[in-house]
Amino acid sequence: MSATMNDPDPDLSTARAVRRATQRLSRRLQLQRAADGLSLTKISMLGHLARKGPMTAGALAAADRLQPQSVTRVLAELEADGHIERLQNLADKRQRVFSITDAGRAALREDMRTRDEWLASAMATLSAAERDALLYAAAILERLAD
Repeated sequence: MSATMNDPDPDLSTARAVRRATQRLSRRLQLQRAADGLSLTKISMLGHLARKGPMTAGALAAADRLQPQSVTRVLAELEADGHIERLQNLADKRQRVFSITDAGRAALREDMRTRDEWLASAMATLSAAERDALLYAAAILERLAD
């Protein structure tokens, strides 16, 4: 599984292997999503707000590489559904920030639940050492993602 001694660029080889594996797992997890669940854009926005706290529409758009106009409708829908709330930005009174609500956290948890259950079931076939290795790797992947 590791890069060979003959590989001219073992770091690039490792990067390719990690990218392929994470993309395959991501696609597999997407198949586990409920057909009537929240859109990927809504899940992403709720996830950013849950992890980072209140953010402006522009910051949310930048986090997903979207145009600010593209997130306006999504934010309005999330607000109408009670998943987020619009607050005054303490740093800039002219701007508003969006914050996730308890209902938004619950919706995010519910959306992830089915995928987490599938993954836990798939991981049940792994040894304790393999599960420990995955937990360690997950922490490293989170650090790389940040």
